[in-house]
Amino acid sequence: MSDDYCASGADRPAGASPHALDATGEAGPPYAECVLCREPTEYPESRKGITLCPVCEWQEAQRTACSG
Repeated sequence: MSDDYCASGADRPAGASPHALDATGEAGPPYAECVLCREPTEYPESRKGITLCPVCEWQEAQRTACSG
């Protein structure tokens, strides 16, 4: 196991969201905000429609699955 698994993110560029880094550690394109909590999503700003962060997307899926 790698020692940097629990790294604090100190190597992240100032002001960058942890969600806005790609696999190489570089900041990617501007990411859309979640329409519910305003956290960055994994979708680019150019995506049309409702964008949800992974947490809100999971909660929405649970809510709609149990509304039968």
